[in-house]
Amino acid sequence: MSNNATQAGQRQSNLPSAEAMARRRRSRYLADGAARWMVRAGGGGVVVALALIFVYLFSEVLPLFKGASVERQDSYVTADSGTTAPAYMALERYGEIGMRYSRSGELVYFRLGDGEVIRRIDLAVPEGVRVTSVGNGEPRARRVAFGLSDGTAIIVEHNHELEFPEAGVRNVVPDPSFPVGSDPVVVDDSGEPLTAIAVQESRDDTGVAAQTADGRMLFVRYRVRTGFLSGEREIQREQHDLPAFGTPVTQLQLSANLWNLVAADAGGSLIYWDISRPAEAVMRDRRQVAGEQGESITSLQFLNGTFSAVVGTSEGNLSQWFLVRDETEDAGDNIFYLARARDFEQHPGAIMAIQPEYARKGFIAVDDAGHLGLHYGTSARTLFLDRVSDEPLVGVAVSPVNERILVEDRTGTITEFDVWNEHPETSFRALWSKVWYEGRSDPDYVWQASSGSDSFEPKYSMVPLTVGTLKAAFFAMLFAMPLAIAGAIYTAYFMSPKLRGKVKPTIEVMEALPTVILGFLAGLWLAPFLENHIPAVFTVLLGLPLSFLFIAWVWSQLPRGFRNRVPGGWEAVILMPVVCLLVWGLVELSPLIEIWFFDGSMRQWFTDIGINYDQRNALVVGIAMGFAVIPTIFSIAEDAVFTVPRHLTQGSLALGATPWQTVTRVVLLTASPGIFSAVMIGFGRAVGETMIVLMATGNSPVVNFNIFEGMRTLSANIAVELPETAVNSTHFRVLFLAGLVLFAMTFIVNTIAEIVRQRLRARYSNL
Repeated sequence: MSNNATQAGQRQSNLPSAEAMARRRRSRYLADGAARWMVRAGGGGVVVALALIFVYLFSEVLPLFKGASVERQDSYVTADSGTTAPAYMALERYGEIGMRYSRSGELVYFRLGDGEVIRRIDLAVPEGVRVTSVGNGEPRARRVAFGLSDGTAIIVEHNHELEFPEAGVRNVVPDPSFPVGSDPVVVDDSGEPLTAIAVQESRDDTGVAAQTADGRMLFVRYRVRTGFLSGEREIQREQHDLPAFGTPVTQLQLSANLWNLVAADAGGSLIYWDISRPAEAVMRDRRQVAGEQGESITSLQFLNGTFSAVVGTSEGNLSQWFLVRDETEDAGDNIFYLARARDFEQHPGAIMAIQPEYARKGFIAVDDAGHLGLHYGTSARTLFLDRVSDEPLVGVAVSPVNERILVEDRTGTITEFDVWNEHPETSFRALWSKVWYEGRSDPDYVWQASSGSDSFEPKYSMVPLTVGTLKAAFFAMLFAMPLAIAGAIYTAYFMSPKLRGKVKPTIEVMEALPTVILGFLAGLWLAPFLENHIPAVFTVLLGLPLSFLFIAWVWSQLPRGFRNRVPGGWEAVILMPVVCLLVWGLVELSPLIEIWFFDGSMRQWFTDIGINYDQRNALVVGIAMGFAVIPTIFSIAEDAVFTVPRHLTQGSLALGATPWQTVTRVVLLTASPGIFSAVMIGFGRAVGETMIVLMATGNSPVVNFNIFEGMRTLSANIAVELPETAVNSTHFRVLFLAGLVLFAMTFIVNTIAEIVRQRLRARYSNL
């Protein structure tokens, strides 16, 4: 009895005391609470991080859709302004000097801020001769032509020089030049007054087009040559008579290459001459611009690059016109016609002056109701339109850096405005709809963000990049999804545990392979290989499934004793040599197939039937990116299938179902949430993939789902162009918009995937 009591006491003394138990419970509660709050903090941190990423991207993108702002600065009257209307106004890039050319032939240079006249020049107009017309070239050429009543003209180029009289002091000094001489040059040999004139610079040549008082149209080209030894300038003159139109011309504009001449007549028509061969000049087209009775064309200007013209009318209408190639069979190669591309917001008054921007496709227009409008061609945006004067506005100038505007009203008052207009190229329509770009015959989706030409029109359509992203992901999933899911089902349900222990880790190790290696192999080896063995792609696609069925049938016909020698779950090993031999045989057979069925070249056969084949195409990307996505889908799907409760599969088999029936009607339904998650995660991986599509697609931003053509994806485009773009430029912010679109795509896909997964889980959770 005493021994039993002693043993019981010893056992009781080994148990922790009540206080120790309480301390342990408190420590467990604290640990559980800390873990719970850490999980919540981690989840909340992820949400906050995503929100901050979205806010940052949105903050970079928001200025793209902000309109222009115009702020009034100074107003003043320069000497003699108001006595004659300005024929042309301009600003230099440093924002210190303004230029005003009057129709009387006076050049006035004044200081901004107070209007103090710095320099005044009277052109060398002969006595008894008067200025009868004034024309200007594109802003970058800085040339103005004054047509005279004796058939001659004076051409001025407004320049400036920088002087540094002392350290830290910079003075901008007007320095006008005369490219063909300060004295008048002959335009019309017969001496008729020039009623309309246009001027343009083309390299070292100067072109002048004019209409005389008797209705003749002339084109004169002045070639300036400087002697190598003497240094003397020699001016060679070529005059050509153009087909006359028969009615007075009010506006004339020459293209920068001196190939095209556009005019507006008093009847509201726009006329186009092809002068690429001046001796054989042809009047190609005439279009009625002014629609209403009594409406006339009051202003005509070429935009930067002189590929398109803006027309302003007496009713305040503004329209942009292109020279579009005629693609009819009997038109020839270089036949163009005038096409009305777009219209802008109507001004309340008649358009009095249009000033194109120096380096963009925008322009500023003023009307006789005192309104100032900022418009942009590509995006068809009217960024600003408001009344800035109680008097009619008769002149306008914009600085080369688009930061300042000058306007002059009928009383001669000049007003300065500071402008913020950083991103006029973009709008929702320009980003997501078809846009009619200069030089193209129809509206289209185009991405071409940069060029070596200053007259280039940026094209920022997001559609080719978005379609390219979906195209790459679609073909990658088309290749990866059947292999990964079928492999996961077989590995988890049919394969022996020992073989599964080797196969699954091997496939998961594939996920650690850098995608840059896959892209390198795809671009430098796989793409040329597929190009040289195109028939093998189709024969392997058909031959492998058929060979599997054939081998399965042959296996079923073998004696049972022989089949029992192969352990259960190892049957897939038998197919490995079959796959290798079949693929090798079909690749070797590929040249013969091309000779038998495709006249020796399947690629040429594709071209003959209208299918483009690029070496780096969606097929290459689908295979390469598919290998990158397969491990992700396989691993998650295999875990989902393997974790299906055993009592479900055993019960199904016990009730008489075959293993295949059990898989299709029990296992797949139960594992469907996990399989769906695997597919969506793989799709997200494919959408965001960069290096493979960068190296294996050719990066051509096309809008189609042709498997034999390449594409450009959002992620690859960001990787290629972001390092080269200027910070805070329109291109820079559009690339951030591409990142925002990519972020939104993956967020939406993942959200939908989670909703579907939860519903599938709720539906099949009772199995």
